[in-house]
Amino acid sequence: MLPQEIIRRKRDKNELTAAEISEFIAGIGSGEVADAQIAAFTMAVFLNGLNNRETVDLTLAMRDSGDVLSWNGFDKPIVDKHSSGGVGDKVSLMLAPILAACDVYIPMIAGRGLGHTGGTVDKLEAIPNYNTQADNNLFRRTVKNVGCAIIGQTGNLAPADKKIYAVRDVCGTVESIPLITASILSKKLAAGLQYLVMDLKCGNGAFMQNLADAKSLAQSIVDVANGAGTKTRAVLTDINQVLGTTAGNAVEIRETLDYLNNKNINVRLDNVVKTLCSTLLCQCGRCQTPDEGLQLSEKALSSGQAMEKFAKMVSSLGGPNDFVENADKYLPTAAHQKAIYAPAEGYISAMDTRAVGMSVIKLKGGRAYPGQALDLATGYSDFIQIGDKVDNKTPLAIVHYQTEEQFETVKKDILNAIKIAPQKPEIKNPIIMTI
Repeated sequence: MLPQEIIRRKRDKNELTAAEISEFIAGIGSGEVADAQIAAFTMAVFLNGLNNRETVDLTLAMRDSGDVLSWNGFDKPIVDKHSSGGVGDKVSLMLAPILAACDVYIPMIAGRGLGHTGGTVDKLEAIPNYNTQADNNLFRRTVKNVGCAIIGQTGNLAPADKKIYAVRDVCGTVESIPLITASILSKKLAAGLQYLVMDLKCGNGAFMQNLADAKSLAQSIVDVANGAGTKTRAVLTDINQVLGTTAGNAVEIRETLDYLNNKNINVRLDNVVKTLCSTLLCQCGRCQTPDEGLQLSEKALSSGQAMEKFAKMVSSLGGPNDFVENADKYLPTAAHQKAIYAPAEGYISAMDTRAVGMSVIKLKGGRAYPGQALDLATGYSDFIQIGDKVDNKTPLAIVHYQTEEQFETVKKDILNAIKIAPQKPEIKNPIIMTI
């Protein structure tokens, strides 16, 4: 069937067959389906949805568009975590080495920035010569020798998703539950996972801004993944503020190193990281209770083993052998750093987190169009947290920027995004629920 006929059928709210979905995805791989047709198809899905069977078929077709990894001969559980995307979300960079220190394998296929959210792969590319496009042999060797490896999608792992992902980012179809489900799981199923935990972000910094939508996406992912043979849970976490104290690329690598060094730990970020670690450790049988999982995670950090795993992963994938010890020598630095100060006295009561993410794009730390080269040095550090007391001498954030025009632009954005009230607000637990 012609691609335009498949698009028309979904436009007209018809249920697509497995053969139609498979044919359309195969056309993406062969080049017979144009970018404009991908955009039209994703918009039809965004507007009219897919049922559970269609979503499973789309996920499997995207998975089978390339290699499907096998971990035969690996004698430890194969586990992974994925986030639906948030501002300042550097959890993967911390979680993978912690879990590796807890004696499991983490072959993580991560993504680039999507919409207003940052991407783990972009952050890792702030490390000189870190190979985010490692071939399968290097990927497997690093997982075997180190315990964890974080790379981006290579041309051979779910390549159809890679193409669809880039188009969705710039054509207004990011927030579709079936498309998010298929995108996430096609990569994860291609990675040959046994256990998966989904960090499903909910709030004004997420694609799913209300709890009902977040629960729907979580249930969709859990149902499709478990149906495909990967034991999966979803943890809903709050993203109504920047997660941690940084947002950008190199700045988030610096916060990751501090965390793995047990320095300057943000309480909310720590809670999310350790809850996800504990969930996976319980899933795969490394512990029996969440408390035991927390204890294992804390030991991995306090002993320095997690940092050691991170250092070995970086060097194994081409980064500097002394990166951890000399990060400032290697990470890019913006030309200027300047604080944005609170305009009034009171307490931080709310934050438009999506606006913060969009301001990172204005600093060229995120993409406005596919293939855009990023400025990996820009972003924010020392970002204020909800509940913090401020006055006109308190920095809301330190901006890492290249031109004064950039600073003035994002200063307005941040001042508009952050609300100050006379009373201290209730501080909510970032962990909402588990599905």
